[in-house]
This record gives sequence, structure tokens and C-alpha cells, in this order.
Amino acid sequence: MKKVSLLGSTGSIGVQSLDVIKRHGLTVTALAAKSNWKLIAEQALEFKPNLVCIYDSDHVDELKDALKGTGITVLSGMDGLCEAACEPESDIVLNSVVGMVGLEPTLAAINAGKDIALANKETLVAGGMLVTEAIKQKGVKLYPVDSEHSAIFQSLEAGNRRDLHKIILTASGGPFFGKTWEELEQMTASDALKHPNWNMGAKITIDSSTLMNKGFEFLEAMWLFDVRPSQIEVVVHRESVVHSAVEFNDGSIIAQLGVPDMRIPIQYALLYPDRPESSVRRLSLTDYGSLSFQKPDIETFKCLGLCIKAAEIADTTAPAIVNAANEVAVASFLRGEIGFNDIARLAESAFVNIEHKTVNSLSDVLNADKSARDFVLSKI
Repeated sequence: MKKVSLLGSTGSIGVQSLDVIKRHGLTVTALAAKSNWKLIAEQALEFKPNLVCIYDSDHVDELKDALKGTGITVLSGMDGLCEAACEPESDIVLNSVVGMVGLEPTLAAINAGKDIALANKETLVAGGMLVTEAIKQKGVKLYPVDSEHSAIFQSLEAGNRRDLHKIILTASGGPFFGKTWEELEQMTASDALKHPNWNMGAKITIDSSTLMNKGFEFLEAMWLFDVRPSQIEVVVHRESVVHSAVEFNDGSIIAQLGVPDMRIPIQYALLYPDRPESSVRRLSLTDYGSLSFQKPDIETFKCLGLCIKAAEIADTTAPAIVNAANEVAVASFLRGEIGFNDIARLAESAFVNIEHKTVNSLSDVLNADKSARDFVLSKI
């Protein structure tokens, strides 16, 4: 059975991943979390990994005390996160951390010869060229965990990759579907955190409400499946039953359907190509009765349109700039410092005002990331 290093173990995806791991008897070799030392201590006592990492070094002493006498190594910071990603016994690294912090451990794991189950969007959004090149060089596997990309990955298995015509990337539309730009001005963090279908962490839920999340998935799909922006169509599908689809050259559309539960794509990524029983409830199409599909409103939800612009120059630092600006803006919005539409305004301003450079190294991405963060902070 596979041995798993799980980064982001205390978040929504991480907790669900441990549920899948426990159900199927997989082994956990390493755990990593941002700051929730109490929960990761509980997880470590149950799953008995070789090491744990608490990214926030302020809590490392508390975690060491909680795990005293267990023989589990306790690490912290980016170095600790990368060490957890490279844990020698692990076969696969499931990266579910939130934010740009996920890029370096992903690259470290690839260079260590580990297969990757990827739930961290920023890894491909900001560093897509670096990651895909490293994967080719090391010959490791990359399994998408996002429900949409997992659906595309599964649907592509119905035909030859060379016969792919386009990808149909579905979007729930978030909690503000149908609203105008003027109406969005009044939306609060409490409003934005009420996603209609998915139970996710705060950052991803806000990104879903602005459709920045779908824009990031657009960029991810380009790198994951080696397609041009013109080969990706975003379709709003409110029910979140069709998780995405592909159209082949003969006109056939193949889709993956299921209830909105992240344990399905998590399990597929960890156990590929096997499909054992899961604890997820079965989909009943008759319970839904009908499914709807509409075009997205990129004039109102400007973040999606911005990401599509960035996708046209995805070999530059433009996507990293948008990503970093968004991270800072979302954090400020959650603290009540800016309005909802200011997220899009700040991200677009960073995109327009910061120079886009060709990505040749990790430092190019990290420098662009810092420039965008500093730019947005100066505007708040």
C-alpha cells in the first residue's frame, strides 16, 4: 500500500484525505500544517508518521511537547515543509496547503522522485512551467486532486490524448451568481463564505465567490493537460454534479459526474487507477431532475477574465503576480479592511502595473510574488 506525505493535514482537504487514508489502510509518513498544532498533534498520535512540520515556528515548542516521547521528529518553517515533502519512505506527496507556500515543497518532492497528488492551486498557477519541466525531467506522476481537474483527467482516459478538441471546465458560480457588479460592492465576508455546494476553507471559498478560483483552475488546466487557452471553455453549472468534461475531435463529450464530495477525487489520486468502494453517497440523477449550464459573466466577475488574460502569457510572471495580489487582497477582505470588489481591482492593478518577466527559475517567480504583495499592501 502507498505511503503518503500529507501537506496541509489540518485543512479541509487534509482532513478529508486522512479519512480516505484511514479507510483504505494507507500509511502516513509525514504530516505538515500551517499553525494548528493541537490538531496536527492529534493526527500524529493517530497516524504515527515519521515526522511532522508546523510551518508557523511560533508553535513548534508546543507541538514538540505534545509529541514528547513518541519518537516523531518535529520540524518547522519552509525547510521543514520541504523535508516533509521529501520524507524518504513516502511514495506520494499530497499537497493541500493553501497559497504560494505550496510551490517550493512541490518542487522539492518532484526533485526527490516523489509522485504528486496536487490540491494546491498556486503551485501550477505561479510555477506551472517550472513544475511541468521538473516532472518531465524526473519522470514522476502528477495526479490532480481538484474535482474539476480530476474529472478532466478521468474523462481523457476515454480516448486518445491526441484527439482532444477542448476542455469544458465547470464552475458552480459561487454564492453570488447572477448579481451585478454594483450589487457585489455591498457583499461582506460573511456573505461570500456561504458557498452553495462545497465545504472548503475560507481562502478558497472567497476565491470561489469572485471566480478567481475558476481562473486559477483555467491556468492549472493549461499546464496539467498541455492545452492552449482557446481550448478551454468555462461553463457555469450550478448543481456541481458534472465536475468537468472533455470534447474529442469526433464531437463526443465525455464527463465525470458525482455528488460534490472531495473524497472522490482524493481517493482517485491516491489509489489510481483503482476504484474501490468509498464512503461517499451515490449520485441519483433523478433526485436532481435537471442540470443547468450557462456562460460565465466575466464582465461582472472580473477575476476570471483577468486570469484568462494572464493565461495568454502564462510563460511569464503574470500569473504569479495575479496570484500574489489576490492572496493579499483576500486576506485583507477577510479582515474587513477592503470591500469585495476591491479584490478584483487590486489584482488587476498589480497585473497592469508590475512588469511581466519570462520565468526561467524559481527566483523569478518568488521575486514577482514579493513585488505583487508589496504593491497591494501599499494600496490598502
